[in-house]
Amino acid sequence: MTGTPEDRLPETATPRLPRGVRVRFDEARNTHMLLAPERAVRMDPIAAAILAETNGARTFGEIVDLLAAKYAAPRDQIAGDVRRLLVDLMDKRMLEVSP
Repeated sequence: MTGTPEDRLPETATPRLPRGVRVRFDEARNTHMLLAPERAVRMDPIAAAILAETNGARTFGEIVDLLAAKYAAPRDQIAGDVRRLLVDLMDKRMLEVSP
């Protein structure tokens, strides 16, 4: 929770969902949910698309490149949006990052 978002989530970091946290589609609500022990977060389609690529095998930079190409959007804009979401999830202990 200290340092800039860029320091906390550099291009080479590998984000992943920790044990016990998962993404599921809730058919009753017709939305994706991020589920953790005793917590549930409703996700919008953008958050769901980001977390679909956050599998612990790709670096932050690779995720941004993939999403920028997939949605034909400026890389800087995608990087900012992805970083904000992932750092927020890190603060909530719903995402881990390996250097």
